[in-house]
Amino acid sequence: MKRYIWLFVLILILTACSGNPTPVAVSPAATSIVETTIVSDPNVVVASAVIAPAQISELGFTVSALVKETLVMEGEQVRTGQPLIVLDTPELEFAVTAAEFDYKSKSLAAELQKAEKVKYVNPDTGKIRWYSLPREVYLKALSKADQAKAVWDSAAASLAESTLIAPYDGTVVDLQVIPGEIVQPNQVVLTLADLKHLQIETTDLSERDITRVQLGQSVDVYIEALDVTVTGKVIRISPISKTVGGDVVYPVTIELGEQPAGLLWGMTAEVQIQTK
Repeated sequence: MKRYIWLFVLILILTACSGNPTPVAVSPAATSIVETTIVSDPNVVVASAVIAPAQISELGFTVSALVKETLVMEGEQVRTGQPLIVLDTPELEFAVTAAEFDYKSKSLAAELQKAEKVKYVNPDTGKIRWYSLPREVYLKALSKADQAKAVWDSAAASLAESTLIAPYDGTVVDLQVIPGEIVQPNQVVLTLADLKHLQIETTDLSERDITRVQLGQSVDVYIEALDVTVTGKVIRISPISKTVGGDVVYPVTIELGEQPAGLLWGMTAEVQIQTK
């Protein structure tokens, strides 16, 4: 170890005694290579990006109740209109049954009074007589039946709110409740995403470059995890900026022309937007 130290000191002494070092000439070709590397292409905007679903929905209820049943699991694919979670709401179920019975009875009463004449049998003599009914009697009974139908429809709509329905085809990516747990209005209980239609969202496209980006422009997308490059086009430019690490950036959404196999939500990418 000491030999290495002495050798280093000797080199320093010899260097100091040698005088000014001889200048090294740099060729013009080398200088031009450096300059070419640092000059950006005016027709291309480069930015980092992430993969994200085209649709993401955080779903919840408008009523408060206990969770009766969860009909799906995380990672499960669901179809539009498929029930996802059911709440335990016996009072709403009873309200629907009562409203239905009331409507049907009033509707029947209105039909009986729809006839132009009604039959009357005298209980003492057994004689039969026919009486004409004013049309207003039927219209009044029909109005009561219509009101009962509105109450029934309202009760049925309230009961429907106790079942969470898938608004579109997608995948359950997060389930936050279990049977027996109480939920509050507007509480997020399930997150649904369309993982079959992924898109690209830029994360660091600066305010200096956003003015050159327009809808419909062609984009080359390099996905590092898959080591593939696919094409796409700009479909949305956010009108509102974000601040990332002190820099002002504008998110730009890019639709892929083809979704490569193995593409997953959250993967990173580099995009080159063709501005000319």
